[in-house]
Amino acid sequence: MGGEAHGPLRLAILGTRGVPARYGGFETFAEQIASRLARRGHHVTVYRRSRYAQGDLPGVEIVTLPAVYTKHLETVSHGLLSVLHCASRRPDAALVCNAANAPLLPLLAAAGVATALNMDGIEWQRRKWSAVGRGGHRLGEHLGVALADAVITDARVIQSYYRRRHGVETVFIPYGGDLEPPSSSTLLRELDLAPGAYDLCVCRFEPENNPLQVVRAHALLDAPPPLVMVGGAPYARRYVEEVRQAAGPSVRFAGFRFGEEYRQLLFHARLVVYAGEVGGTHPVLLEAMGAGRPVLYNDTPENREAVGRAGVPFPSGGGAAGLAAAWGRLSGSPSMQVACARRGRARVEARYRWSAVTDAYEGLLRGLAARRHVRAPASP
Repeated sequence: MGGEAHGPLRLAILGTRGVPARYGGFETFAEQIASRLARRGHHVTVYRRSRYAQGDLPGVEIVTLPAVYTKHLETVSHGLLSVLHCASRRPDAALVCNAANAPLLPLLAAAGVATALNMDGIEWQRRKWSAVGRGGHRLGEHLGVALADAVITDARVIQSYYRRRHGVETVFIPYGGDLEPPSSSTLLRELDLAPGAYDLCVCRFEPENNPLQVVRAHALLDAPPPLVMVGGAPYARRYVEEVRQAAGPSVRFAGFRFGEEYRQLLFHARLVVYAGEVGGTHPVLLEAMGAGRPVLYNDTPENREAVGRAGVPFPSGGGAAGLAAAWGRLSGSPSMQVACARRGRARVEARYRWSAVTDAYEGLLRGLAARRHVRAPASP
């Protein structure tokens, strides 16, 4: 089998909305890892949800399956169908995203499939979840550390949490932040933006990402440049409307943007604001630093770990006034912006390159496949 030698592996990636990326960090991660592993000769299958079935990924097999599109059932329903399909194929190893899919891991184990589970932060802490949702994610966290062959965390802070709370040693593999520069700036012309003359915020519009705080802080600034808000939230229409109502006249809502359009907005921004307070390493922070953009970030341990000295923090829990004060300091100091940009590029080059991330995942999955296939797989 592929896992017993140094040849190509048969790999599966489950638990994201799908590729090419059309939603968030897990999707960007899956696209990068799948593409790079495929270019290295592995057969990679990615499972995606029918609602996000748009486009192909060269060299990657994409399996599109339905889901129950409600806030609490979308992930689990699609996860169950994906796991059943994956188990029937018996790949050498499966990379499963999201602790909510942990209860499904025994189905893969019964088929002899080695599993690595990417936890992505501490999901139950997100304010968007009801008591039932938080309980489900807590259960997934406990089951994940018990059932997965390897548990992956993308930040040292989150790794320490699992060591302290569960007594397990997770595998630390961060995200990458080195993106190719855009080939044009057509989207800027469509949005009536000038390069270097607008600020950018990219996030899902959910309470723990604080887009409402961002637009309120922008309104407190003295003659600020336009603020471009990229993102949205399919299950939070009331909150999204509240954000729009609080925004001043120079805030532009660009919706979800991916690929070339996202890179155009990112590489030409004056600075990037990130106000998220829950999770592991956030891709937008790494991508902003890799693009040479100064970063203004919520001062949480995870964000501080990712940014280091490559950005300016604002106090977590300081409200719009605290964010506006830090925003004003960075805006008023071109020398600080240049220094942050330089440090950010160097930090991504040293710590957050996708090639190194792919090396780590390839080595982990090969090792898991080799160990699991020492014995014959059981019937699914």
